[in-house]
Amino acid sequence: MKDADRKALMILLIAAAVGVLVAVAGSQGGATLGGFPLFALGVAAAFLIQWLAFVPAFSAQTEKYYDLTGALTYISITVFLVLLIPGVDARGLLLAAMVVVWAGRLGSFLFRRVSKHGKDDRFDELKPSFFRFLNTWTLQGLWVVLTATAAWVAITSATRVALDWWALIGFVVWAAGFGIEMVADSQKRRFKADPANKGRFISTGLWAKSRHPNYFGEIVLWIGVLLVAVPVLEGWQWVALLSPVFVALLLVKGSGVPPLEKKADQTWGGQADYEAYKANTPVLVPTLR
Repeated sequence: MKDADRKALMILLIAAAVGVLVAVAGSQGGATLGGFPLFALGVAAAFLIQWLAFVPAFSAQTEKYYDLTGALTYISITVFLVLLIPGVDARGLLLAAMVVVWAGRLGSFLFRRVSKHGKDDRFDELKPSFFRFLNTWTLQGLWVVLTATAAWVAITSATRVALDWWALIGFVVWAAGFGIEMVADSQKRRFKADPANKGRFISTGLWAKSRHPNYFGEIVLWIGVLLVAVPVLEGWQWVALLSPVFVALLLVKGSGVPPLEKKADQTWGGQADYEAYKANTPVLVPTLR
């Protein structure tokens, strides 16, 4: 086995182990089905769906349905949990709606993008390797679990709290983040679709306030989800705090901002207009001026 494959296998095992730990912690004080915690079943399903989707993807050497599978995983498991929870309350339904709407919008957006371009260059070196390609699907399962933890824990919690100010504030925060992300993606899509902008970088609209406004919106909306969930969290269920923290770390330090900044520097670095834009525009949190 090559060193890269060994490393991928090790990461895969670590990701699965983290999933198990989150499943155990988030299941405390939660509803069960046939003696099995529903939250843990949801976590297991998130990984299982990715592994099943990996089989035809590896066989066909394609990543075309990678993002779509991730989005459908959010939607299917969230709906699954709502349907199986006895007497799901208004907070649970609100959280489910927030996750499903977000996943539906993002999944369709990413699927249209990869369909238009035909492929995702990030997977070129990974697809030929069984373990490295499998690793990407496993990490997507972990991404789904850690991101949705706050919503899923609250939906499956045995504690019931009527909708309150936490729910209202959380929904407003979520709506603001969702709106920012949607508008930013739409502005960039229209910008790229204009032949006059070929070879240029976007610096208008929300992109004049932040170099990555879509990622800012993403982080904000998951903070909103956590706020809605807060009143029902008890004991180890506070593992739900991982949700917005994980999203922020992933986007700011991982697969979000860093590679895009590097690519932008390689493409436009040294150009006076780009250097001025970079110097005067925040990386993430939008400027109010």
